[in-house]
Amino acid sequence: MADHRQLISAQDRDKVAALQWYAKSVMEGLNVGLHRSPHKGVSVEFKEHRPYVRGDEVRSIDWKLFGKTDRLYIRQFEEETNLRATLLVDQSGSMKYAGSRTPGLSKHQYAVRLAASLAYLFTGQHDAVGVATFDTKLRSYVPPRSRPSHLYELMVQLAMAECGGETQLAPVIESLAGKIGRRSVVFLISDGFDQVGSLLRSLQRLRQAPNEVVFLQVWHPDELDFPFSTRTQFRSLENSNHERIVDPYNFRAQYQKNLEAFRSELAAGCKQSRIALVPCTTTESHVDVLARFLQQRGAK
Repeated sequence: MADHRQLISAQDRDKVAALQWYAKSVMEGLNVGLHRSPHKGVSVEFKEHRPYVRGDEVRSIDWKLFGKTDRLYIRQFEEETNLRATLLVDQSGSMKYAGSRTPGLSKHQYAVRLAASLAYLFTGQHDAVGVATFDTKLRSYVPPRSRPSHLYELMVQLAMAECGGETQLAPVIESLAGKIGRRSVVFLISDGFDQVGSLLRSLQRLRQAPNEVVFLQVWHPDELDFPFSTRTQFRSLENSNHERIVDPYNFRAQYQKNLEAFRSELAAGCKQSRIALVPCTTTESHVDVLARFLQQRGAK
């Protein structure tokens, strides 16, 4: 078990606090927040104030109230409601890979840090966020909640996640569809090593709910450029009985061909289904990855 206090550094918290997520489609929720309600005929009149938090839009501040109280408050309206986000974190064996370029930082550790940053972002906006961890089946599930103390529960759950088992992305995502519900945002944080067709069908089901789906695909650089130059023994991280000694010189061309086919099929399927595919490598700052994605998302 990792120390949950180390999942997001003070510096990363400051960076994440400067980010903002706005729902692209209308949301259904219980609490008042930053996002438009899907319910027609709802009053757009002022409802209540809430304290200003870093990252809120300055234009939402009630400056008259600030003049009276010397404190910053945000004006909220009846038509606004909270967003629900669910973070699906892959803890299958393939996510153990750390290589030698990022000593001590596996793909899973990187995925957990991504999830921790997203949890911090959404709770900072008073939005509801939950976490599910899985390999061949669902291992843990914390439903979305928006109370401030919920962040601690999410961080502890992420820190407890341990890699093991083979990958079965599609069945797990299918099983979670009922829990996730409708009109929310779902983040899949995984290397995506599964049958592309079945994975895409499960993600399409989430999209049709409708939900916004973001696939943060985590790569180790070794998987992309295959840097091996001498005979190397490869052992499956999901099945220890599967191992093979490979001559990289003869193997590289076929590996890269298969990799390109996998990535192309996945990218085309995500584009067709309007699923945001965000490739990232363990050598990149996970906060920079989120910031870049949010900037690109806001420009569309």
